[in-house]
Amino acid sequence: MNPDSQTPEEQTGGHRPWWRQPRKLLSALAVVLLGLAVAGGIAYSQLKRPDDVSDSSVPFQEPVAKPELKKTKKKESATVNWPTFRYDRQRTGYLPAKGIKPPFKRVWDYGAKPLLEFPPIVVKGVLYFVDNDGHAIALRSDNGRRLWQKRIARLSASSPTYAHGRLFIVNLEPGQVMSLNAKNGRQIWKRPLPCRSESSPLVVHNRVYFGCENGEFYALRSKNGSQVWSTSLTGAIKAAPAYENGTLYVGDYGGSMSALRASNGDVRWQTSSLGPGLGQAGAFYSTPAVAFGRVYVGNNDSRVYSFNAENGDLAWTHSTGNWVYSGPTVAKVPGTRPSVYIGSFDGNVYALDAKTGATRWTFDMGGRVIGSLSVIGKTVYAATFDGTTSYGLSAGKGHKTFTYHTGAYMPGISDGEKLYLVGYSSINALKPVTRKQIRAAKRRKAIAEKKRQAEAGSGKQQKNGEQKQNQKQG
Repeated sequence: MNPDSQTPEEQTGGHRPWWRQPRKLLSALAVVLLGLAVAGGIAYSQLKRPDDVSDSSVPFQEPVAKPELKKTKKKESATVNWPTFRYDRQRTGYLPAKGIKPPFKRVWDYGAKPLLEFPPIVVKGVLYFVDNDGHAIALRSDNGRRLWQKRIARLSASSPTYAHGRLFIVNLEPGQVMSLNAKNGRQIWKRPLPCRSESSPLVVHNRVYFGCENGEFYALRSKNGSQVWSTSLTGAIKAAPAYENGTLYVGDYGGSMSALRASNGDVRWQTSSLGPGLGQAGAFYSTPAVAFGRVYVGNNDSRVYSFNAENGDLAWTHSTGNWVYSGPTVAKVPGTRPSVYIGSFDGNVYALDAKTGATRWTFDMGGRVIGSLSVIGKTVYAATFDGTTSYGLSAGKGHKTFTYHTGAYMPGISDGEKLYLVGYSSINALKPVTRKQIRAAKRRKAIAEKKRQAEAGSGKQQKNGEQKQNQKQG
């Protein structure tokens, strides 16, 4: 028989090929689909946004309550210092001052055209700050009078630090770090950097610590600016470092939170962020705060993080609806649990339980919260970039207790006597007043208004009388 004349079944010994057999074809398709499903599941698990973490086994140090700062009877005008960005070396942003609470009256205000992206510091009755146009400025805290002003750069976005009668400042353009005499602004030393920096410096034991956009973290001698050590991290460093017990903590744009030995820059531990998914890392712009044996920080993957300060273990994360540029304020305010107060680009301020990350309360600011918050006394101060308004919220329940017409980035610092609110390009000094003082001021104003009206009425009557007299004489 001619093979060319055979049917396909005859050519294969009477059996059809598997692809012509429905059952075998369906089985093969099922295997393929199963393989695709498994591969897709693996890809999805690798690329999806990771779930939040909660690990109750990570240690938490219950705090010892800080005593409230009180004025003494002998020195009613005595003040406290706020000498560095976020108040202290741990960058907690919490000043337990008694009596700094609404209502307030404005004592003085300072206004200028350049943007004030970062807040001032206040030391011994003087406010020091650097505007975005690179002017370093000193103001008297009692009346806002300018003591000195120096042009030190073309672009700056950081707060200075005060130590040993000097100011320590980093700049974006040109990239440099410098030391100024706090009394008169005279330059003591200046060191060029191979990069821009907006990492507000920290001074500990005669060393200056800060990060740079090239990913290097530096330690310099505060006396002359000479380099002690530098350490390469995983990405650009925008955040200011925090410090506790010989260790520096800082995050970077490579998505890592690092703990460095302050003595030599060695990396004690380094932990990666979870990231937003799709295999990406989450960048740390937020300045960390150290408290309760933990490191707290926000991330551009829209989360707030809590790490074990000793080894970097992740205790918990809390997702918000958008980026968290804001640095956390961490405090045990009297009458509350230890808490993390932080803002998000999603327009909310969050009060989170410092141990578990659970939500205590949220407050809708009506616009993006870009800058860090501060807690002064029992009030949380926050500002919204959209609408440029500052708010005071009760630390306990998150109730609004105060609003002010100006705000933008990081709203408030205090010297224990006055509240200094920072607007988009202004500083307002506010002094607490009592309800009794407010009522007395209203009464004085009402009495003055009645007196003015009475004098105006008397003058009018006298004028009318003179007019009538003139008419009779005419």
